[in-house]
Amino acid sequence: MKCPQCDFEQADQNTECLKCGIIFGKYKKDQGPSLRRHTVTQKEKGKAPAVGPFFKEFVFFIEPKINPFYFGGRALIFLILFVWGWKFILTPMETNYMGESFFHLVNLPFHEAGHIFFRLFGRWMTSLGGTLGQLLIPSICLFVLLIKSRNPFGASVSLWWLGENFMDIAPYINDARDQKLLLLGGITGKEADYGYHDWEFILNEIGLLRFDHFLAHLSDKFGTILMLTSFIWAGDILFHQYKNLNWGLKD
Repeated sequence: MKCPQCDFEQADQNTECLKCGIIFGKYKKDQGPSLRRHTVTQKEKGKAPAVGPFFKEFVFFIEPKINPFYFGGRALIFLILFVWGWKFILTPMETNYMGESFFHLVNLPFHEAGHIFFRLFGRWMTSLGGTLGQLLIPSICLFVLLIKSRNPFGASVSLWWLGENFMDIAPYINDARDQKLLLLGGITGKEADYGYHDWEFILNEIGLLRFDHFLAHLSDKFGTILMLTSFIWAGDILFHQYKNLNWGLKD
């Protein structure tokens, strides 16, 4: 426990403070409601209220003091992702703008690594592993930043990235029957052997090839929802962080 007068940490069973010597029972009686307010303030400093523990403690956690330089960097990142995200959202999936963007090159190594990792589980999972790989990495980043680092703004950026990945795989799914997209290696699905085009093989093996366009639009819309959610989440975090700016720059 912590002494309500001098904040010295000590065993819960102590009846008096080992540092300042106050008797806890008498002190509580004398202080009344004011002690309870003081104790909660010290205990909850830098944390959100206990109501709705997960959302308050992690999703919308706000540090009590925010470095203005850190805040400025976060605001700049938010502005870039907001503008870029709207470009992704408003551009039709059929144009494959996602596949030609810089972020596609960021996702590609994780896609290929997914093929290698899931090769242990058979050919069908090897094909699906590419997509799983590029979805798992931003998901892992999201939960690590949210739970371990308690950085909800960073987690919102990871959510944006996850949404972008769902939008990134949509044109690939949409091409399962048409096979017109230029794939890694400089060839189209029509020019390659069966199984080279991931989503042709994935959907054909489970009898869902005719639903490629529907699944592609579903992936694209889900990615849009995640991206819009990230805008709202990040905007709310920045709004509350702005109110906690520490211009003294001591912490």
